[in-house]
Amino acid sequence: MDLNIRVAGEAGQGVQTTGSLLVGALAEMGLHVFATQSYLSRIRGGLNWFDVRIGDGPLFSGREEADVLVALTDDALRVLRPHVSAGGAILFEGRCDDGCIGIPFSEVAAQVGGSGVMANAVAAGAIFALLGYDLGPLTEYLGVQFKKKGAETIEKNAACAREGAKRIGARAATVAAPRPGAGPVSVSSGTEAVGLAAATAGVKVVASYPMTPSTGVFTYLASAADRYGIVVEQAEDEVAAVNMICGATYAGVPAMTTTSGGGFALMAEGVALAGMLELPIVILLGQRPGPATGLPTRTAQQDLLFALHAGHGEFARALFAPGTPEQAYRLTRRAFETAHRFQSPVILLIDQFLADLQTDTPPLDAALRPIDRCIVTDAPADYVRYAAAAGGVSPRAVPGGRAMVVVDSDEHTEDGHLTEDLEARVRLQDKRMAKIEGMRTEALPPERYGPPDARTLLVCWGSTLGPCREAVDLLRGRGASVAMLHFSQVWPLDAAAVRRAMGLEGDGAARPKRILSVEGNATGQFLAVLAEAGVLADGERILKYDGMPFTGEEVAERTNL
Repeated sequence: MDLNIRVAGEAGQGVQTTGSLLVGALAEMGLHVFATQSYLSRIRGGLNWFDVRIGDGPLFSGREEADVLVALTDDALRVLRPHVSAGGAILFEGRCDDGCIGIPFSEVAAQVGGSGVMANAVAAGAIFALLGYDLGPLTEYLGVQFKKKGAETIEKNAACAREGAKRIGARAATVAAPRPGAGPVSVSSGTEAVGLAAATAGVKVVASYPMTPSTGVFTYLASAADRYGIVVEQAEDEVAAVNMICGATYAGVPAMTTTSGGGFALMAEGVALAGMLELPIVILLGQRPGPATGLPTRTAQQDLLFALHAGHGEFARALFAPGTPEQAYRLTRRAFETAHRFQSPVILLIDQFLADLQTDTPPLDAALRPIDRCIVTDAPADYVRYAAAAGGVSPRAVPGGRAMVVVDSDEHTEDGHLTEDLEARVRLQDKRMAKIEGMRTEALPPERYGPPDARTLLVCWGSTLGPCREAVDLLRGRGASVAMLHFSQVWPLDAAAVRRAMGLEGDGAARPKRILSVEGNATGQFLAVLAEAGVLADGERILKYDGMPFTGEEVAERTNL
């Protein structure tokens, strides 16, 4: 059983605070949670909402409808009321007509707690009463959330929560809700997972210019800087940021930058510089709808081909695209390992949906476990930076030792000095491009969910993992023969391995009748990647590009099964 709570109002009304409070308290009760946000690019006003879906089993997606709507403005009530499920409940800030419960949250907070800003505690208490939950876990979590503000603030918020519960009165426990259990209580967002993974992998320099939705990772690393020994620099622009991390990696330390599409556009020359100098830079690319500024607080999967081809010339790179916070943690570390193993740029693709979602995950390891930087510490006296080597990966030394480490952005010979010798050009370019085969050999295989002989196969990458998994469960529950294949590494691909995973090679009985690519863009960019890799000439598309994430219900409906 699951239930979706939607808190809606203007920016500045505490919508996010209320949602985060519910996530923490409900997770502490042993419920599974999956929280998503929808917000405008403005500091005040507009219509924002925060969904907290809870269940007695794992959840992988948001939902279209709300079972409980907390409307803090007339606009929230008018726009979102049609999206309340049959039998659902509406709590409204103020007087309400028949069919909803009017509670003046701010007024109650001012009376009980002395400040209207505690309206979020009033709303949370009302929700708990409506669902028939004991207030104990909520008041305990208020103690955690407001610990730094002291006992008086904690007690005032608890009193507000109790008063909110009283205002429900006879309507208490009238909405069917999942019962608390012994489920996981560790909750993570995509932002937290990426930030923690980078910190524990040993990143030492982070240089960025803030840009939604990647800013959260940047600020997370700033908050962790003292604990993990990280230099965090807000650069004057993205050109400076990418060049700073090129310099840091040349000096020998793991480094990364965080950006979004417009910022990444400015970084393209620096990405190519890292390709020529063979530097292990890591770039977090938080996708959002474009072109230009587009919808800066919405979600999209529109930068895949851009990330794959950004930078002039040809050089090796790897692209990873996690689908869950747990994957984001693992793949961030793998991004650093791959960058240093192959001395090449690596791009980690997330989006607003994954960055902001909160869900229960196994506890993420916060211990510092630095990656192997693959640095030669005993370089010989005749060391040259770009010596010929198997797989194109030359022994890497860093300046400061007895080896002379020479690099140049022009074409160069093995010793790093620039050249216009055309034979040397071909020799060094072949060496750099040879890394692609090594990356392909080590590429992560796609992960399948569902039966091996399914007649319909959903193909997805990045954050569409959860909605597609939920769609598979919904469709199989209706008797459909369907499975999914999720790609967390989107480049390079091992074409033969991917074709086998899709059922396109081997036993003909396992060959799917339909292959549908589920993507948050308007053109089916991953299908283009599969074609470029020699995997699949074409396939059907389920595309979405309105700035909102897929839900499992939507994917299931659009398969037409």
